[in-house]
Parts: sequence; structure tokens; C-alpha cells
Amino acid sequence: MAVKFDAPTLIATKRDGHRLADDAIDWLIEAYTAAEIAEEQMAALLMAIFLRGMDAAETARWTAAMIASGERMDWRDLGRPTVDKHSTGGVGDKITLPLVAVVAACGAAVPQASGRGLGHTGGTLDKLESIAGFDPVLPTARLREQLATVGAAIFAAGALAPADAKLYALRDITATVESLPLIASSVMSKKLAEGAGALVLDVKVGSGAFMKSAAQARQLADMMVELGAAHEVPTRALLTDMNTPLGATAGNALEVAEALEVLAGGGPDDVVALTVALAAEMLALAGIGDRDPAATLADGTAMDAFVAMVAAQGGDLSVPLPVAACSETVTAARDGTMGEIDAMAVGMAAWRLGAGRSRPGERVQAGAGVRIHRRPNEPVRAGETLFTLYTDTPERFGPARDELDGGWRICDTPAAPRPLIIGATP
Repeated sequence: MAVKFDAPTLIATKRDGHRLADDAIDWLIEAYTAAEIAEEQMAALLMAIFLRGMDAAETARWTAAMIASGERMDWRDLGRPTVDKHSTGGVGDKITLPLVAVVAACGAAVPQASGRGLGHTGGTLDKLESIAGFDPVLPTARLREQLATVGAAIFAAGALAPADAKLYALRDITATVESLPLIASSVMSKKLAEGAGALVLDVKVGSGAFMKSAAQARQLADMMVELGAAHEVPTRALLTDMNTPLGATAGNALEVAEALEVLAGGGPDDVVALTVALAAEMLALAGIGDRDPAATLADGTAMDAFVAMVAAQGGDLSVPLPVAACSETVTAARDGTMGEIDAMAVGMAAWRLGAGRSRPGERVQAGAGVRIHRRPNEPVRAGETLFTLYTDTPERFGPARDELDGGWRICDTPAAPRPLIIGATP
């Protein structure tokens, strides 16, 4: 059959503020995935979408076309209800690690397709790959067996929504990442393709997040929840604060160690609270809301689930986590109270130290990152350590300190506490 569409016409259609027809979107995504549309042409269309937007129907069709570009997993015969979570990204966000273990310990299965970090936000796979032997590449048959027996798997997306992988890389270099329809379709195409029966979204708000305002974050959350409903996947979103880093660490092995503290019944209060809150939402959507997620942290069953998942994927937690070769400290100049700590400043410092990458495929340092010794509203004494910076390459300390400078302060009195959970979709 003759081709009905061409890229220049579709670019002009969106440039002039008109909607793209369903069959035009189907053709566009299929042709781009097959490398039949030039990168320059898709870049022009992405900019037109960035400037003109897409309506709800266009976004839903764009998402469906990206799902159709690869395989779609199906876990309906697994014997356990399946549910997943996605975070829009932040600093110190190691929540996925304890969360999947908690939910698995409560009887659900979590097929968690994850990625690697780019820029100041850390990637879940980067964190897990700091564990000796951990393998995120799982054939479907092995993944199915692991979900049935262990109840949790964190794996590389692989063949899921390959159109999104191409589009995201292009958006990253064409200043079109911040388009809400493109963000929503990117997230939901991968998450819907992985086949979970329900989905909970953690939409971050604040300086260290892509969404700087609560209004913008709610708009994105509503858009993604609607996309889930359109594909008959019950979806709920929490809006959570990302003005301050989550927990007391930012960096790959540092965050794994902190997640293990949470699984052992300790760890920072905010990490524990968000883990339990998201687990409760996931379990409710999975139909097993009578289980207490906090109890799994107290009785060790979540830790057992995490150890079993890591072992099933070749990881060895008996091997010490990597430690950076060099460290430097930032100390307090006076007594007082720790003020707000800017999440972006900490994230950029961790990136400068080698914990993140500036381009896809770049290697990261497993032991690099930042440890926060005094969190907001905690008392501070002159001379005590406030931050420790870690890296294998000491020439990185200067740029990291520059990023951190101005991102924290010592105050005379405590500030009003900032809520961790800002809101939720109805």
C-alpha cells in the first residue's frame, strides 16, 4: 500500500497548531523507529510539539504507538497480582530498592523496568550495578520465573517501547525534554509495555525535580493517570517534595547502603515514610490492601525479599559495596541549625564527583557521591562535618564544592517543616 504521509507535512501540521491524525501518528512512530524518517525531521516535529502541545487524544495515540513499537509483556497468568511504581526522578531517590522488596513481601509481584541516570538524577540500574555481580538483563522466561518465585525484579527495559529510547535521546539534545505530553507518553509507554496490572506514580516537585511547581506536577500527574486509564491499567499518583534530597546520601553505592539500612528497620525517616506510603498505594491497587508494609521492614521479610531478588540476578551482597578512593569534608563555620539543603545543588555535586553521566553510555563511579551528615532543622556545632564528598578522581572536588556552595546554610532558628507528600490524584 502506498505511503499516505510524509514527515514535512506532519511537521507543518503541528507547526501551524493543528492536531495529528491517529493514523498519521501510527505511521510516524513506526517509520521513525525503522529509521525511515531523518533525525532532523523528527527534531523539527518535537520542537513543534514542544511549542504547540498535543491534546489528550493525540497524547494517548502517541503513547499507544510507542508501546506498539516493541514487545508488551503480559503477567496475567503469574499467580500474583502485579503492580509497579515510577518516579519522575530526583536526588537521593533510592526508594525503588526497598519499595519493590516491601511490596513483594506483602504478596504482590513488581516487574520494575528501570534505566540508568543522566545528569543530576541517579538511575536505579546504576545503583544496583554497584552490587557485585548484579545483572539487570533478564530474558523474559527468567523474568517470569523470578516474579513468580521472588515477587520482584528490577531489569533493563530492553525491547520495551524502543521508539521511546530513540525519541528520548533526541529530546535530550534538542531542548524538548520539558514538554508535558512528551514526558507523559515517554513514562507511560515504557510502564504500560511492561505489563503490570496497576501503577503508582511518584511525581517529584521542587528544585531537584523536572517539575518545579506543584501546579505543573499535578498537570503531568493527571495526564499520566488518564493515559493509564485509557489502557485499562489502574493508575494513581502522589506528588512528593524534591526541594531537599531524599535521605542522607546521593550516589550509587552510598544509596544502596542507605536502602539496606531501611530494609534492616532503620534508615532516614523520609525514606522510610515514602517507601511505606507508596507501598500502601501499590498494595491497595493490587487488591491486597490489608497487608501492613511497615511490618515487613520491622520483621525482616522485606530484607529477605530484597536479598532473594539480588541473588536471583547474580548479585552478591556479601561483597562490600565500592568505596571511593578519596574523600573531603565540608564543615560548619558556626553553631546553629541546619537550614534547607537544595536538592539540585547536592545532585549536581554528586554528578561532578562522578556519580552521574553527561551523555548516554558514559561510565559512572560506583563509590562517588555526597553524604549529608546534618539534615534540615538538626542542630549544628562549629567545626563539625556537614557533608562528605567522595570520588576516585580528586580533581573533581573543586567543581563539586562549587556546585554545593550556596545550596545550604546554617540558621539561628528551625524552619517550619516541609511536607514530604504534597498531594495525590483523586
